Amino acid sequence: MLQVLVDADNVLPARVQPVVDLLGRVPGVRTVVSGRASALKQVSWPAGAVVEPWSGWQRADLALARAYRPDRCPLVLVTGDGDFGLLAARHPGPVLVVSGAASTALHDAATVVDPAVVGLEPVRGWLEAVGVSVNG
Repeated sequence: MLQVLVDADNVLPARVQPVVDLLGRVPGVRTVVSGRASALKQVSWPAGAVVEPWSGWQRADLALARAYRPDRCPLVLVTGDGDFGLLAARHPGPVLVVSGAASTALHDAATVVDPAVVGLEPVRGWLEAVGVSVNG
């Protein structure tokens, strides 16, 4: 199962929406989203996504950390926040980070893609390489 954690406060909707649309076509995907209500409203989340509105320093990060499952399955982090660098580094499976400004810690621990610059093909390629099929 593909696990997707989205920090809606740290990545612009123009980067998030195409990736969320693509990942929404993955069978069995588990998507958890957190952030300020105003940020959450800017994206159309797929059916079945767990959307947790939080505001205040680090609250969205804590919600995503609680939702994280340390398994060997692929993990997609949609964030630029370096606080997720250790999570990415310790995840036992492959990790993709979607961000326009990923921290050095994330670059060191995962494959990083900025879909606003390179499009969705690198995301599709990564999914294929880790054995995840995208319908449609």
